[in-house]
Amino acid sequence: MKLHVIERGEGPETVVFLHGLFGRGRNLGFLQRGAAADFRTLALDLRNHGHSPHGPVSYALMAQDVLETLDDLGIERFAVVGHSMGGKVGMMLALAAPERITKLLVADIAPARTGHGHGEMIARLAAITFPASLERREGLDLLEPVAGSRPVAELLLQNVRLGDSPGWSIGFDDLARDIHEIENWPDLQIAPYEGPVLFLRGGASPYVRPEHHDQIRTLFPHALIHSLPDAGHWLHAEQPRAFLREMMEFLLKPT
Repeated sequence: MKLHVIERGEGPETVVFLHGLFGRGRNLGFLQRGAAADFRTLALDLRNHGHSPHGPVSYALMAQDVLETLDDLGIERFAVVGHSMGGKVGMMLALAAPERITKLLVADIAPARTGHGHGEMIARLAAITFPASLERREGLDLLEPVAGSRPVAELLLQNVRLGDSPGWSIGFDDLARDIHEIENWPDLQIAPYEGPVLFLRGGASPYVRPEHHDQIRTLFPHALIHSLPDAGHWLHAEQPRAFLREMMEFLLKPT
């Protein structure tokens, strides 16, 4: 599956940005713009998100989508920066195609089952009845009780078609059917990725916990695990400059 791509920069090395559930490539625009001074950067809409095609969900399929898209662009080797679901796609890429991944930055996710209520939220979203017409403010009011906060409602709203005959613009049915795949992590019998990896977690987030560290080091023996104090799961939005600083130090460090 060929994915929608936002491209910036013309550096000799390539960095690929992968968003989380209900996101899209442009959500990582601040980080992409920061890296574009030194790298060729690509922000992808993963399947069922943004402007990319829809279809069944698994991490193997999503990783294959990324490889097919980069093959089409003639890109052989690249670094990956992935948040949440996108971080799991990045991990799958590094493990399945290690010869193509130069570096991997995983933002606030572990190679483990890390649901934290997404399945329940998907069920509540599926129960929403859209009115005959919907504008932005009304959409936020409709989504906020399910999302639990205005910022999350704003994230979700980018996936809604507004105006007359509103509805989901993304592959919502595919995501809802396969949410267990997104929350989970496959049981892989695979060689570890020996390249440089940075796990950057939110200090106030429950997604990467001490009990995950052994599994991280089993699959990624050279992984560093850093925290952004007081940041939650959306650490790149909550502390963008601190995230950018950590990211660029990692990407620019010679290997």
